[in-house]
Amino acid sequence: QVQLVESGGGLVQAGGSLRLSCAASRSIFSINPMGWYRQAPGKQRELVAAITSGGSRNYADSVKGRFTISRDNAKNTVYLQMNSLKPEDSAVYYCAAGDGLAWKYWGQGTQVTVSS
Repeated sequence: QVQLVESGGGLVQAGGSLRLSCAASRSIFSINPMGWYRQAPGKQRELVAAITSGGSRNYADSVKGRFTISRDNAKNTVYLQMNSLKPEDSAVYYCAAGDGLAWKYWGQGTQVTVSS
């Protein structure tokens, strides 16, 4: 069991940046993978980025080159650095932890709003 708490969301103008943080209630050293999802109103939840325990990353095509996922195992925290934000990036962003078979644990979400 692990609890995940996101922070760092907010309102930003297009072209701006935000860094989301996901603090876990226990060590994430062995949690594989960790990831970020997002869900906009009326749309399905989509995977934005994921990172394995070995540091391999993958990204949705829509955010490649703009977003960077990272993990700090010493701080039990996963980050999502979001640059060059666009209005279409507006959504609730959720942190997730998986076990290699499924995404098992979810945070409560943090709102990101990008104004044009």
